[in-house]
This record gives sequence, C-alpha cells and structure tokens, in this order.
Amino acid sequence: MNTYNPHFMSRAIELSQQAYHSQKGLPIGCVIVKDGKIIGEGHNEIFSRMIPTAHGEMVAIENACQNLNQLLLEGCELYTTLEPCPMCFSAIYWAKIKTVYYACSNEDAATIGFDDSFILDQMKKKKSEQLIPMTQVENTAAFKVLLDWQDLAQDASQPWQNEYSRMSP
Repeated sequence: MNTYNPHFMSRAIELSQQAYHSQKGLPIGCVIVKDGKIIGEGHNEIFSRMIPTAHGEMVAIENACQNLNQLLLEGCELYTTLEPCPMCFSAIYWAKIKTVYYACSNEDAATIGFDDSFILDQMKKKKSEQLIPMTQVENTAAFKVLLDWQDLAQDASQPWQNEYSRMSP
C-alpha cells in the first residue's frame, strides 16, 4: 500500500532550493524512500556536472542504487518536486520503482518556461521527420555481439519483461 508522507516531499523541496541556490542546476529535488527511510536523494546538477542527464531523479536513482548496491529499486517510492520528464520517467521504470509522488505538474512547469513536451512530440514522429534524424545502419557485427551475449544466458536488464508479458493480450 502506498502512503504519501509530506516529510519526504519537504526534503525534496529543500533539495530543489539547494540546486538553484548553489547554481548547480535547475530547482528540482528528489528523494527515494524504502521502508520509511530515505535511501537516496539528489537534485538537478546539470550546470555543475555539465551533463544534460544530471536531473534530480537521475541523481537520486544513482545515489539509491549505489547505497543499496543493486540495480533495481523495487519497493521504493520516489518523491520529486516536478513531474518526471521522458528520460526520468524511463529511468523510473528501468529501476522498477513502486510509486512516484510529484509536486508540480509538467503543465505547471511549462508556465514558467520548463517545457519538454516537444520531446514527446518528437518521439511520436517518423524518424525521418524528427528534428534530430535517427537512421539505423546495417551492422551484422553489432548484432553478432548481441547473439554472443545471449548465448551466455545472462539475465537481461529488462525489469518489466515478465510483468509486461502477463499484461499483454
């Protein structure tokens, strides 16, 4: 059962303030909670790290995974001050986080100039019509690496593979 705890959102808000007061990044903070305890936290650090993927959620997920020494964050809750962007949304699914609580919606953010809806629009277009064209090139050597890896019978990092196959008609 998911139970929202305002204490954790307050901490995420503190982190969002740290992000912009320190000039490390945009005002977005995030905490990850497991069994009622913060196991990871972070705030946007795109300016200090000079890395466009250093969003608050990404930093917090990295921190939580390192603290737990594991890839998946099953059973964890994520508190963030802004509705996750498409990249963070994907990372949340890859980490298999149980639930997400966010304070401000993407629509709220768009009113002050944070608007990533164009990314979703681009993803819906044909690859040839996207602003950044993506072209698949044939490369049998690259596919051979995938086949060689498959032969090792290692688990793939597909956290929703079994659940998704049960949900599909």
